Amino acid sequence: MLKQFKSKAQIFETAAQLFVDAAKKNIEEKGFFSVALTGGSSPIELHKLLATESYRSQVDWNKVFVFWGDERWVPLDDDLSNAKMSYETLLNHVPIPESNIFPMYKEGVDAKDYAQTYEQILREKLGDDARLHFIFLGMGDDGHTASLFPGTEVLHEKDKWVDAYFLVPQDMYRITLTAPFINKADQIVVIAFGQKKAKALREVLQGENNPELYPSQLLKPSVGELVFLVDDEAAQLLT
Repeated sequence: MLKQFKSKAQIFETAAQLFVDAAKKNIEEKGFFSVALTGGSSPIELHKLLATESYRSQVDWNKVFVFWGDERWVPLDDDLSNAKMSYETLLNHVPIPESNIFPMYKEGVDAKDYAQTYEQILREKLGDDARLHFIFLGMGDDGHTASLFPGTEVLHEKDKWVDAYFLVPQDMYRITLTAPFINKADQIVVIAFGQKKAKALREVLQGENNPELYPSQLLKPSVGELVFLVDDEAAQLLT
């Protein structure tokens, strides 16, 4: 599903309401709400909106479990850390227990080893056959999402829920939820705005199937809902 808006502000308002609605529904029906946050700069204004009283007060944060879709393998106090950004813009401003937050990083361990540990954490909190209730994702100018980058081996992963690998162009390890696990989620919300995203968005939504080049094409929920929230600039090449 594609929803197009005139401004970024409208995207963030819609995304925040989807988050609140999903939280209420899952807490009422299942007793908790599991969400994976995204990184980069795209969600900053969304996080700040969710931290305002009008949205924050609608969620029982004691019953929210926060994970991440991906992470740069850097310490939690590093400015490149997705978790650091999320704490500063959202998590430090809502009454969520620290024990309900699961950053995709641990000091003193190997990224690949921690990918296995993180999968175990997901299994312990959600169950072996579980899915995340809600995932926020962004989309890069190159069509990547989470840390599923063009031409990387992780695009072909079929079994693991979480994987880690060294991304040569960035000279760092990345850890990420895999496409099979992302696609188990009840709701996947992708945020894309600005004209720099226009070409990739057209290829992802309307181009030939080539996830090796445009990994966001791997987003194909097995039972859940996939929603792209985009602005007019990002959507300008769509037909």
